Amino acid sequence: MTPQQREQQHEQREQALTMQVFSISAGMVGVCLTGIGLLRLLASHSHVETLGDDILAADSVLFMLACVLSFWSFKTDRHLKALRRAVDAVFLLALGCMVLVCAMIAYALV
Repeated sequence: MTPQQREQQHEQREQALTMQVFSISAGMVGVCLTGIGLLRLLASHSHVETLGDDILAADSVLFMLACVLSFWSFKTDRHLKALRRAVDAVFLLALGCMVLVCAMIAYALV
């Protein structure tokens, strides 16, 4: 395999991964909004306020940012490597926030 073919194969793999981040991020915005609704419903019935809904609101913004950045990476050729690194970083940060909220919910319900 020539270096040019390897580079082309790497580029195709990167684009496929960015496409997956795009679609997963869009779905995770909906998951965050559903979680906010459920936490608000729980808070109204139990009169207990949590930070979970606030973190989920910020998390939905992070997932939306990952979605927008990945979409932008499909439309541009400039600074593509840096843009894809930003997509990865924002997506992983958003996933980390989601794990934090899940842990808060798990320990609050016990």
